[in-house]
Amino acid sequence: MASDTIAGQVRKHRARLGLNRQQLADECARLGAVDLTYAAITNIETGRRNKEGKRRREVTVDELLVLGLALAVPPLLLMLPLGDEQTVPTVPAADPRDPYTVWKWCTGEEAPTLAGPLDGRHYVDPRPIAGVGPKWSAAWGTAAYPASLYPEFERRREAVHRAYLRTETAQATRRTDKEGHTAAETDYLHRLEELARHINDMSRAGLTIPDLRPDLIQDMQGLDMLDDPGAIHPRGTE
Repeated sequence: MASDTIAGQVRKHRARLGLNRQQLADECARLGAVDLTYAAITNIETGRRNKEGKRRREVTVDELLVLGLALAVPPLLLMLPLGDEQTVPTVPAADPRDPYTVWKWCTGEEAPTLAGPLDGRHYVDPRPIAGVGPKWSAAWGTAAYPASLYPEFERRREAVHRAYLRTETAQATRRTDKEGHTAAETDYLHRLEELARHINDMSRAGLTIPDLRPDLIQDMQGLDMLDDPGAIHPRGTE
C-alpha cells in the first residue's frame, strides 16, 4: 500500500537530513500539523499493524504534503520514489506499476492503464463509468486537460518574454542593424500570437489565466488576439 512506500521514504529522507523522529515531529508542528507527533511518526515509519493486519497509522493526503515540506522533498516523491523502487502500489484491484508510470498518471501526462495485461500490455479502461456513465478514457481526458495547458502556458509565456527582451536589445541598435530589429519584432509577434492562442484555449475551457505583464496584455489586446480580453489580468492586480 502507498503508506508503506511513504513510510520507507520518510525514514530515508529523515536520515538524509540527520533528524530524529522528535525533530521531524517538531518540524511538522511548525507547519501546523500538530497531530504528526513522535508517536504518530513512529507508527507511520514502523508500519505497526493491528490484529486484523491493517496499519495502525496510514498517511493522509494532508500529511503527505506536510511531510514533504518538513523533509525538504517534493511530496509526490514520497509516494512515488523515482529511481528508488522497481514498483509502487496503485489500487487494490490492480498490480503495482513502476513509479514513473504512476507519476505520469498523477500529473495527468498519461491516462492510467490498469486493465490487463493482455499480450503483456496494459490498456486504458474502455468501459463506461459505473456501467452507465461516459467512457472512462474520455472522462479522464477531459479532467486531465488543464494539466497539459498550464505547463504549456508557462513555456509560451517564457518564450514571449525572451522575444520581448530581444526586441528591446534590437531597439537600441536599430540605426545600425535594421534587419536584426525587424527580425526580432517579427519573432516577438509570432511568439505573442502563439501565447494568445493558448490563452484562448484556456478561456474556452473555463480555466483561470495566470497573470501576465501589463505590456504583453496591451500588445495582445491592441492586436485583437484575445477572444476574451477581460479573462486575463496584469500582474499585481485583482
